[in-house]
Amino acid sequence: MLLLGPYHLVALLLLVAAGRCHQATGVGGDDDWEFLYTGFTGSNLTFNGAVEVTPSGLLMLTNGVTRRMKGQAFHPFPLPFRNTTGSVLSFSTTFVFAIFGPYEDLSSDGIAFFVAASREELSTASPGQFLGLLNEDNIGSWSARIFAVELDTFKDAELRDLNDNHVGVDVDHRLVSIDSDNAGYYDDGTGTFYSLSMISRKPMQVWVDYDSRATEITVTMAPLGVARPKRPLLQTYIDLSDVVESTAYVGFSSATNFFSTRHFILGWSFALDRPAPALDISKLPQLPSAWSNSRSMPISIKIVLALASVTMVSLGIGIYIFVRRLRLKYSEVREDWEVPFGSNRFSYKDLFHATKGFSDKNLLGRGGFGSVYKGVLREPEMEVAVKRMSHNSRQGVKEFIAEVVSVGRLRHRNLTQLLGYCRRKDELLLVYDFMENGSLDKYLHGRNDQLLCWSQRYSIIKGVASSLLYLHEEWSRSSSTEI
Repeated sequence: MLLLGPYHLVALLLLVAAGRCHQATGVGGDDDWEFLYTGFTGSNLTFNGAVEVTPSGLLMLTNGVTRRMKGQAFHPFPLPFRNTTGSVLSFSTTFVFAIFGPYEDLSSDGIAFFVAASREELSTASPGQFLGLLNEDNIGSWSARIFAVELDTFKDAELRDLNDNHVGVDVDHRLVSIDSDNAGYYDDGTGTFYSLSMISRKPMQVWVDYDSRATEITVTMAPLGVARPKRPLLQTYIDLSDVVESTAYVGFSSATNFFSTRHFILGWSFALDRPAPALDISKLPQLPSAWSNSRSMPISIKIVLALASVTMVSLGIGIYIFVRRLRLKYSEVREDWEVPFGSNRFSYKDLFHATKGFSDKNLLGRGGFGSVYKGVLREPEMEVAVKRMSHNSRQGVKEFIAEVVSVGRLRHRNLTQLLGYCRRKDELLLVYDFMENGSLDKYLHGRNDQLLCWSQRYSIIKGVASSLLYLHEEWSRSSSTEI
């Protein structure tokens, strides 16, 4: 029989306790630090928020019961991230995680591995979009010095997230990834990229390495049991000397917002200035049953989504009908032969708005050929008179407009200037200069309470004769069109 002394017994008990904690602390100089957890029963990590260790040894950052919660677990004391010369040390870590969202295809925010200078900053973090790392007050603050690798399962446009299933590298105080990609891995044999759904409730392993000499960060992931791929998912270059101070805390953070979610860490190893110890996956604690609750959404959410879809479709149809009616309201008739007269053509929409929808308040008069309305064009800003004519017969429309354009070229001080025309369905609209003094017949026949003396009437007769002479003699000689 082997007899043990009291000192030997104490030493044996310490070794057993260390084995139960699945933790190993490196020995050597001050620059050598490493630890290993294959389960977290009896671990001495520091917890903030809703973190708990399950009876099987899983580190559960959020419990999947409460919304808008955070959880943080980190090494209990800061590690020395700089050597005796003040240079930042390289580091390496690997861990296994799993995310149990409430539904197969929908989850809340994800998990982040972090290196943070201030424990106090971590304690004030908010749940939700900041992954339990920062809050609304210190996001963007230079005092929040954080390096993080985010496993994000919720797209946040404010943080410029790639999608709702991505891995990103965050540096400093903004939590806007300097590099990110879809979650997945590259096959060593074929180089094919395989996507991974981080909310599949399946365990996945992540490797994060920082080479201080090359200032290079690599992030690699794969399903648990698949060897570390040779090609990393992310490879980016950043000098962490402005982020990592002489000492810093390392750990994990997660948060939920709209949906309750369980975030698990199964195992974790970390090392400064050397590769992290390999995880023995056979010793990792078992996850709960993958789909112990319903794989599908509750009927209430399905009804809400269905109603929202119907509403969106109805809204789209309504917008289409509205736009189509609006276009029909202002639709015009245009034919190829009108191209030469294009500069003389007005849009129906402009004339409609200029006359306030051909309002009776803008009506100047009615005659045998139609009604005349006062209008104010926006571009160019000017007053016009719009004659709205009915022209039901298609015969002669081409000749009529050709004559309209010809009349538009007339230039005489006693002739009202025709500016152009517009065609809409069976209507023709003629646009003239607006005569603010009104029609001549009102003055000749005394309908405006103002009598003209004979000298004024004689001047009018001379003006009419001058315009008739221009039409019959001068215009006829300079144009082939008969007016």
